[in-house]
Amino acid sequence: MRKARGIVRNLQQAGWYLPAGILLFLVFVYPVLRTLVLSFLHVNLESGFQPVFAGLSNFGRLVSDTRFYRSMQATLVFVSVSVLLEFVLGLALALALEQLKRSGRFFRTLLLIPWTLPTAIIAILWMWFFNDQYGAVNDLLLRLNVIEAPVAWLAQPRSAMAAIILADVWKAFPFVLIVLVAGIQAIPREMYEALEIDGGTYWHKFRYVTLPHLLPFIFVAVIFRIIQAFAVFDLVFVLTGGGPGGKTETISVYSYYTFLRYMDFGYGSALVLVLAGLLALIGWTLYTLLLRHYEPGR
Repeated sequence: MRKARGIVRNLQQAGWYLPAGILLFLVFVYPVLRTLVLSFLHVNLESGFQPVFAGLSNFGRLVSDTRFYRSMQATLVFVSVSVLLEFVLGLALALALEQLKRSGRFFRTLLLIPWTLPTAIIAILWMWFFNDQYGAVNDLLLRLNVIEAPVAWLAQPRSAMAAIILADVWKAFPFVLIVLVAGIQAIPREMYEALEIDGGTYWHKFRYVTLPHLLPFIFVAVIFRIIQAFAVFDLVFVLTGGGPGGKTETISVYSYYTFLRYMDFGYGSALVLVLAGLLALIGWTLYTLLLRHYEPGR
């Protein structure tokens, strides 16, 4: 009797998890499996969208695809520069806001506004900033006599990439800021007071107290931001569309074009899997480094 009741209880408990399991399967497991299957097939306009087994040929195309290498290069430049700037800006503002005490709360709330805005809206906003005819950037530089004529910032490879990076930094640095502020507030005040008694300067406090305690928070913020930056799509797509000449086309934008513009679902699936594998490798590597640093015995 007790055994039967236990079975019924276990079935009831399993029933509570069933909706979540179904939802997880529909939004995660099934799309991943479907993408994996498509990556081994030729499904495109040439095949009339009839699945034809391709083996590893879709992945083999990556080796000779110059556009893939160009998009990876653009992605690496975007990720490395934007994450570095977000970290430097977030850390500097976190340290500054901690010194403001009461007024720091107001400024923290104010600085979080960009993080709450939709990325597409931010892309449109920065697109108008850099507009060659009516943009605020050209207007300011013309007034200061820095330039003699309006510059088409988004029509030049380097300035277009710089515009995307600036837009991403403005959007994402509040996340780094709030993580580091939480880390600073978690540091015991007694450690600073003890260092002051020993005659420690502000630099000594930062080097021997603040920075060591902030390292795990820095790792978390950097891991999240690297993964998010690698997968960024809407910011690049709305701001430049990958132009000019594909110089700002990231791997996610290239995957989108392959899927929905060229209708090459097999090769597009291979691109998506490569991107997902790269993100998983980066996340696992950074997480492993974090564990080794704080758990030497592992």
